[in-house]
Amino acid sequence: MSTSSETKPELRTVDRAPSSPRGTRLTLHATTLGRPHAPVLADVDLDIARGEILTVVGPSGCGKSTLLRSLAGLLPPLAGEIDQDGHRLAGPSAERALIFQEDALLPWRTLRANVELPLAIRRVPRSRRRVEAEEWLTRVGLADHASQLPHRVSGGQRQRAQLARALAGHPRAVLMDEPFGALDAQTRAGMQDLLVEVLRGTGATVVFVTHDVDEALFLGDRVALLGAGRLLAVRDVPHPRERTAHDDAARVALRRDVLTSLGT
Repeated sequence: MSTSSETKPELRTVDRAPSSPRGTRLTLHATTLGRPHAPVLADVDLDIARGEILTVVGPSGCGKSTLLRSLAGLLPPLAGEIDQDGHRLAGPSAERALIFQEDALLPWRTLRANVELPLAIRRVPRSRRRVEAEEWLTRVGLADHASQLPHRVSGGQRQRAQLARALAGHPRAVLMDEPFGALDAQTRAGMQDLLVEVLRGTGATVVFVTHDVDEALFLGDRVALLGAGRLLAVRDVPHPRERTAHDDAARVALRRDVLTSLGT
């Protein structure tokens, strides 16, 4: 189903928002990242604060996805170490949810059943799983589509369901690999606003990879610039998550500096 005509979702409040623990601190110490005999990023030092949104930008092939998969515990560092709250990352964990550009929903499960999946893995009782899944679907504007299979809804709706599924597991960190890259401009802007809304109150740490500098500067508390096989800089973003700040002089200057640093 096409996403081009999708309108911004109507967000609904629920009596009790699903609770999540506070975010987590993720730290890379002099890390080299990539696969054996194929390093992509070298000598990366990066401290991601608990509860912040860090956006990551850079040209294709610069290592953005490698960084994200390393933080998820899927790719161990080739050198150095990655810590979570001061303890070395030992592999994947339900505390760190990974969201891809492709929605990765199970096609034979309804949207509700997809959102219930991380709760089932945690052995949450069936009745409680249903309640929590429906609460999250309500928060992302999909209450009326809970019984639909993924192929019966639009791309933007599938991404909303994927976001609900990730957050239903109460992760302390959400790692997002260009999740809105395949969406049209209108749907993408709506998804950005939705992400800000549903993250409010969770305390989750977010690392958000994107090719889109404007998206990075809207969402991020800080923006990390990757290029030439290394971390080029990490910059504070003025007025994050404020649409009206797009033309703010400090934001405009930062956008220019980021584009210059990336050679675009």
